[in-house]
Amino acid sequence: MHIWVDADACPNPIKDILFRAAQRCKVPLTLVANHNIRVPSSPLIKAIQVESGFDVADNYIVQRVSPGNIVITSDIPLAAEAVEKGAEVISPRGEHFTKANIRQRLAMRNLMEELRTIGEVRGGPPSMSNTERQQFANALDRLLAK
Repeated sequence: MHIWVDADACPNPIKDILFRAAQRCKVPLTLVANHNIRVPSSPLIKAIQVESGFDVADNYIVQRVSPGNIVITSDIPLAAEAVEKGAEVISPRGEHFTKANIRQRLAMRNLMEELRTIGEVRGGPPSMSNTERQQFANALDRLLAK
């Protein structure tokens, strides 16, 4: 098992939960981003800085993820590719993406992108709540216990 994090937009409180979980469960954790990320000194935890560019971090993860790995991302196309490769995928808000729900989420993402393009929808998601942090921690614990 390996935990991969699409770290470009991953909130710091979620990273802290991941750092503690990796240490507690002795699971390798890799954060991938196109900027430098500070991580605790641990043989289990590393950060990979990829070149800037569209989907560079996502492609790095997809090329290395394997069945049984866990991927943390809010990027729905990345989630779809990771699910297809047999990985478990959860968002930083605790949503578990599966083969049963990923196509619906991808369709909704595409619709919202179209609505934003034509100006019908503005803004992004609300700030992360404590409840969502707890949902993430619970979802992560369930996957680590499998």
